[in-house]
Amino acid sequence: MLELAVATENFSAENLLGEGGFGYVYKGVLPNERKIAVKRLKLGSRQGEREFQAELETISRVHHRHLVSMIGYCIAGTERLLVYEFVENSTLEYHLHGKDSPVMDWGTRMRIAIGSAKGLAYLHEDCNPTIIHRDIKSANILLNSKFEAKVADFGLAKFFTDTNHDITHVTTRVVGTFGYLAPEYASSGRASHKSDVFSYGVILLELITGRKPLSKDFSSTDFLVPWAKPLLRLAMENNKFNTLVDPRLGNNCNYDEIAIMASCAAACVRNSEQLRPRMSQILRTLEGDVSPMELFSDGTRPGYSSFHDVFDILHLGSGQTGNTSDPQTRLLRRSGTNYHRRL
Repeated sequence: MLELAVATENFSAENLLGEGGFGYVYKGVLPNERKIAVKRLKLGSRQGEREFQAELETISRVHHRHLVSMIGYCIAGTERLLVYEFVENSTLEYHLHGKDSPVMDWGTRMRIAIGSAKGLAYLHEDCNPTIIHRDIKSANILLNSKFEAKVADFGLAKFFTDTNHDITHVTTRVVGTFGYLAPEYASSGRASHKSDVFSYGVILLELITGRKPLSKDFSSTDFLVPWAKPLLRLAMENNKFNTLVDPRLGNNCNYDEIAIMASCAAACVRNSEQLRPRMSQILRTLEGDVSPMELFSDGTRPGYSSFHDVFDILHLGSGQTGNTSDPQTRLLRRSGTNYHRRL
């Protein structure tokens, strides 16, 4: 604890990098001049204690170029601290939506999309047991000095072993961030690897459009996904993506790559979790190894799904319609009256 206090200049406000739901993150420098990021959990938080244990257990198992690395941890009385490598260029959220941040060029956005996909594919398909992140969002995509993506913040992660792969509810309480939550998860707490895929699809939409996933008003047009879906359908039918692309990019973008990323986004944010691709499929598509149309191999046209997709979301096998006060659930209920509806 003393070493970390010295490294962060006694957790000074000048070294504060950010604040999350359960703690604060400080920049620090070790005696060997190695830069670190120290997450100090808020005292007296039972949820913070659970997050600390989950993150420690998860990140100590995983090692990948596109995941933030843990250096160590500290337990001292009621203090709980996690120590990570310092990632120089803040978050994707800052570079896309920060007031003072310069416009991120398209090549960098594409590289971040691929790097993030590699990190998630590793968690979902290469770890044993595999891991559901449950809080994929642009604020949890950190960028190093070369603007390479590193997935961070495993405080809400859950293991998904071979012995419990049929479990449909990994939690009884919905956690995560509005605007990124998959519909089946937002309405019932049913989390899976495919709910991570949905959240990743929202990040792709952020990269393409430059828009935030959710504004403060919670109206139907303020959610990025329902706003983007009809535009995605038209763009993919007409091969014209002008209405989707971040206007700040101007003509400085690669429309072939935008078409690929838009197809990936449309597949990721499908209402039916069964129809969403795996992260490895998304990665191969972004890298150009497979055709984007293979993401829709079920035969459903991009931009459409059947009424049964919506029915499954609203009932989720238990006869429940979810929390009707939740804005995402209300949007789904209003849109579920059409036999054929846009994705």
